Amino acid sequence: MSRGTAPPFGQWERSVAGRYLRAKRSQGGVALISLISFIGIMLAVMVLIIVMSVMNGFRSELMSRMLGFNGHVFVSGGAMVGPERTAMIQRLDQLPGVVQVAPVIEAQALALGQGQITGAIVRGIGPKDLRATKLISDNITRGSLDGFGEGDYGGDLILVGERLAQSLGVQPGDPLTLISPTGGATAFGSTPQRKAYTVGGTFTSGVSEYDQAFIYMPLSQAQLFFGRGDGVDFVEMKLLNPDRAIELKPAVVQAAGPATVVTDWTEKNASYWNALKVERNVMRLILMLVVAIAAMNIISGLIMLVKNKGRDIAILRTMGAGQGSILRIFFMAGASVGVLGSLAGFALGVLFCTFIDEIQQAVEWATGTAVFSSDIYFLSRIPAKIDWQEVVLILSWAVGMSFVATILPALRASRIDPVEALRYE
Repeated sequence: MSRGTAPPFGQWERSVAGRYLRAKRSQGGVALISLISFIGIMLAVMVLIIVMSVMNGFRSELMSRMLGFNGHVFVSGGAMVGPERTAMIQRLDQLPGVVQVAPVIEAQALALGQGQITGAIVRGIGPKDLRATKLISDNITRGSLDGFGEGDYGGDLILVGERLAQSLGVQPGDPLTLISPTGGATAFGSTPQRKAYTVGGTFTSGVSEYDQAFIYMPLSQAQLFFGRGDGVDFVEMKLLNPDRAIELKPAVVQAAGPATVVTDWTEKNASYWNALKVERNVMRLILMLVVAIAAMNIISGLIMLVKNKGRDIAILRTMGAGQGSILRIFFMAGASVGVLGSLAGFALGVLFCTFIDEIQQAVEWATGTAVFSSDIYFLSRIPAKIDWQEVVLILSWAVGMSFVATILPALRASRIDPVEALRYE
């Protein structure tokens, strides 16, 4: 072999690197250490993909449900009564990207069921607007919306969250008494209001906090029950794209008119969403450091490989192999562990996220306990959403750290003096 005849990263260099990597301990190889490094990087990448995908899924699922339940832009104050409110709603409904504008009353009340009493949030909304809220109307678990909003002042049928109905021991057709701390005005001031309603149906939004607390009531009935007269508490808007809420606010302010207060979902839940964002970024940083630590195992294995193969390096150098060839051989020997471990971790992580529902069911069946109880968490299942851009970032980081961990031992191998290495052989 003459110096410079072998192309960089050619067949000869790859075959030598592969032979060194597979060599047994008796032959001066470090197969066991390489296997440990491979497993460490694989598990680190897999865990990073799974954790970030679950956090992405949790945020996406929670956001879609919370925004589907609560709306995206809110208008309060100003003209909330009579023809002025109707005109304002018409102006808001004509804005680009607006899919629903609904007047809403929202107030607290005590709910008295079958010997049970608990606090609840009563949301007064028109029948048409309730049916347009697909997160509710498409998730009626028992009963139906038939008759909701029909009768004097909207009638007496109400829609109760499934978990709230279970805690109160009521089902469709049963009476449910509501007690409002602020009812009709009298000569002695505002007095509590008490009235028995009929449960028309139950719903589940997929967010246990909402299913445990909310009751839907026809808007006209809520105005009567809470003593609002012809007024409402706020006007709720839903957009085709919730991310445009901030961009649309100036147009909403202009359409709503003076003396109104316009807020969006990012302001209403600012502390919550910011906490999620910070938690996600910190978790990514911590797990990337774990990947870096796993990649550092390559250094110890490669240093031992260079030490054990000192005689072979000297022979290759005397036969004409240049420093660059030795550098590339040991670089490929170490980097291949990181690349293969990263790819294996990628495959396992994606498979885990794809079949996470089946894995959750299998674990719950085997242990007999709920691993993601809706009593504790917002959701009743573990969500997972793979962000492919983030996956590419994770793979790039893992491979990059593997390259960094490989460079120094490979440089050390390339600088071995063949005379010194063969002196005592």
